[in-house]
Formats: sequence, structure tokens, C-alpha cells
Amino acid sequence: MKNNKSKEVKWSNEIYAKKSVFSFNLKELVNYKDLLYSFVYRDFVTFYKQTILGPIWFFIQPIMVMLTYVTVFGNIAKISTDGIPQPLFYLSGIIVWNYFTECFLKTSDTFNENQNIFGKVFFPRLIIPLSKVIAGLLKFFIQFILFLIFYLYYLKNGVLIQPSIFILTFPFLIFLVGTIGLGLGLFFTSITVKYRDLKFFIQFGIQLLMFATPIIYPLSSVGDSLSDSKIRIFMYLNPFTHILETFRYIFLGRGEVYLNGLIYSFIFSIVIVILGLITFNNVEKNFIDKI
Repeated sequence: MKNNKSKEVKWSNEIYAKKSVFSFNLKELVNYKDLLYSFVYRDFVTFYKQTILGPIWFFIQPIMVMLTYVTVFGNIAKISTDGIPQPLFYLSGIIVWNYFTECFLKTSDTFNENQNIFGKVFFPRLIIPLSKVIAGLLKFFIQFILFLIFYLYYLKNGVLIQPSIFILTFPFLIFLVGTIGLGLGLFFTSITVKYRDLKFFIQFGIQLLMFATPIIYPLSSVGDSLSDSKIRIFMYLNPFTHILETFRYIFLGRGEVYLNGLIYSFIFSIVIVILGLITFNNVEKNFIDKI
């Protein structure tokens, strides 16, 4: 009898866990671009699905927040807006901050929210947080149209608004916001797999960070006294301070812009997104056993 030697089976596709936390495998993300599009479409459409007003909610939310800020901080607290019309001043901060919170909060719950999908189907896990950032970017541009409507209204009515040539840096600023939101979200979703209590800290911390960011007040309102100088140093360490002040400067002609501050925000965004990717890669290999 002849011995039948088993033939080695060659699979057409083999799936391996990442061997290194530094392996980001961006080529794999490109191969799954159709899936990325599907997740973006899902996140964008389900925002207003089965609602009466539909996409109008994209405009209602920032308008309601703006009216609240005008009433409370503008008319009651009498906080300066640096000579900028109050609705325009507050709206400029609201839409940028909304994009950050959209990126951060949605990506910070990636593992817990999608554990059922991750446990059944293989695809690059990074697809989901990226889809949140892109869907948030679409919502940002819709709300940015609202900002432009107010902007053109005040411009037409003779309000002194001086857009800057540095308006070309606008895409760079939005890139920084999305990158920081993504990086922080990846980092926190990784550590909340083990420490669930941090989910409550995130909601509280994002509110504190908002008041430490010049959204309801300009940076110029922080004086030069000894106590104020300490506050200014703290605010300079906040990367969003430089992003928001530059955003207002390039569109409204008001704001304190520092090149060193923008460089710092850029370095911070790169460091935090790399840190987020490393922790995300480290956790995704065995997070199913911890959920």
C-alpha cells in the first residue's frame, strides 16, 4: 500500500493578530474603505433617522446653545466678546468644540459599544473610530454653514469683521481638532476596558475642559495680574486655546495668535494620536477576554 502523504493546505487569506503595538497597518484600512464608508453613512444617517425635523437638528443644537450663551454669559454675566457680535462669537466656539466632543466621546466608547461586532466579525478595529471622526467632520461642515450664514449677515450689515489671509490654515485647524479627538478617544477607550469608572470621569472632564477653553470668553479677557498670569499659563497648555483663538482671528479678525502655540498644538495632536494608536493596538488583541 502506498502511504498517502498529507498535502499542505494553502489558504487564500490568513488572519493574524498584530505582532507589534507599533504596527498600524494603514494599507489594511485602505482595503476596507467600503466598510469605512458604510459605517460613516450609518453614523451620519442614524443621527436624525425617525425624527420629525430630520437634518434640521444639526442646526437646532448649536442655535439653542448659542442663544443660551448669549442670554447667560452675554446679557446677564456681561462677559466681553472682544468686540465681536455675541451670536457670532459664541457660534465660532460652539461648532469647533462640538466637533471635538463628537470625535472624543464617540471614539472613547469604541470597545464597549461594539463588543458584539468585534467578537463575531474580523475587520480592522480602527475602522470604527475613524468612521466616527469622519461622520463628525460632516456634521461640522453642516454647522459651519450655519456659522457662515451669521457671518455673511453681519458682514452685509456693516459690522467690522476682518477676515485674515491666514484663513488658508482653516483645514489645518480642523485637522488638529479631529486628530486630538481621535487620539484621546483611542486612549480612553483602551483603558476603560479595564477601568470602567473612567467613563463617568470622561463626561465630567469634558465639561471642565470646556470652561478651561476660550469658548464663552476671549483669551484677552484674562488680564496680566499675578493670579491671571497663572491662569494664562494654564490656558496656554490647553491646545484648544490656540486652535480657537486662531479660528476666530482668521475669520473675525480678533484673537491672540502665537506661532509657538500652533506648533505646540500640532505636536500635542501627533503625540496623543500615536499614544492612542499604541494603546488601542495593545488592547484590541485580547480585549474580548476582558469585556
